[in-house]
Amino acid sequence: MHTPAITGTGVFTPEQVITNAELVAAYNAYADRFNAEHAEEIAAGTVEAKEHSSEEFIVKASGIERRHVIDKTGILDPQVMHPLLRQRSDDEPSLMAEMALDAAHKAFSQSGKTPADVDAVICAASNMERAYPAMAVEIQNLLGIKGFAFDMNVACSSATFGIQAAADMIRAGTVRSALVVNPEICSGHLEWRDRDCHFIFGDVATATLIERVEDARGPHFVIRSTRCATQFSNNIRNNNGFLRRCRPDGMKDRRDMQFMQNGRKVFKEVVPMVSQHIAEHMAAEGIAPSDLKRMWLHQANKSMNDFIGKKVLGRTPTPEEQPNILQEYANTSSAGSIIAFSQNSDDLSDGDIGVICSFGAGYSVGSVIVERRSAA
Repeated sequence: MHTPAITGTGVFTPEQVITNAELVAAYNAYADRFNAEHAEEIAAGTVEAKEHSSEEFIVKASGIERRHVIDKTGILDPQVMHPLLRQRSDDEPSLMAEMALDAAHKAFSQSGKTPADVDAVICAASNMERAYPAMAVEIQNLLGIKGFAFDMNVACSSATFGIQAAADMIRAGTVRSALVVNPEICSGHLEWRDRDCHFIFGDVATATLIERVEDARGPHFVIRSTRCATQFSNNIRNNNGFLRRCRPDGMKDRRDMQFMQNGRKVFKEVVPMVSQHIAEHMAAEGIAPSDLKRMWLHQANKSMNDFIGKKVLGRTPTPEEQPNILQEYANTSSAGSIIAFSQNSDDLSDGDIGVICSFGAGYSVGSVIVERRSAA
């Protein structure tokens, strides 16, 4: 049985940024136009008026201050309210693959490895750009990697589930190394016209290189243990899919084709589920809360992370113990915990223990317990 280790990570961050102030201005302009166009229905009580959003509301609800996106022009146009992306030919690299390549090359640079050292690629993300051919196989081809590749989707938990799959293959000896990529174009499946969620998501791509520990060339994180769990819930849902056109009125309701959630129920149900999952995972590995140096949690909501961290540690975590990147990136679905890990792990010392944890629709939760090691 082989021991897997994370030897490199990379993050692709889009150049375009939308601040809360820009987002609020665009949404409020849309709301004003909607209310004017439906004034008679609103007065009759058959249509509900759109409330204004505000910067204060967004920060209080989420802790988010800005987000990176592939295209901001369409999102901020009150008559469009979604990204405007150019049509690519089938012979061009897809956008998701392009993003993943950038993150992957950064992971290779950090680990001192090349695509020739990789045996498998897993593309783990919330919403794939297409059903087939698999995004992972395209990414594999563009990188020139031999072996095999496949897609997987466990919504916001996709990265940790992907890491577990890669780690299991390394433990079993199926591969020596695997690349897990998480390209997330969240702006494409967010309903920017919905006040309750128009601020939540941003775009990004992350990559994690996992190898046998003896192949590590520099500082790395030994994967001591992985654990995943799922529990079905409709409280986070996206009904888009190829069968929609086969159903009456299936293509008319854009809202049903985008991200939807019952935020209050999600908060109430997911926080205890995740807290218990992490605590039981740590206990099974003989790790006390006082042994835990850092938690890299899924970046969906600051209050949610604060509650989870306090429950796991038995006290309020310090910013160093539980780093948040929400204020800069917003929710980036599966990529959030990997961004937090990539940007807040170099300062750890030999023997320091941390946990990467993501959670979301499904419900799903995945945790990866890691230990910092110097070069072999």
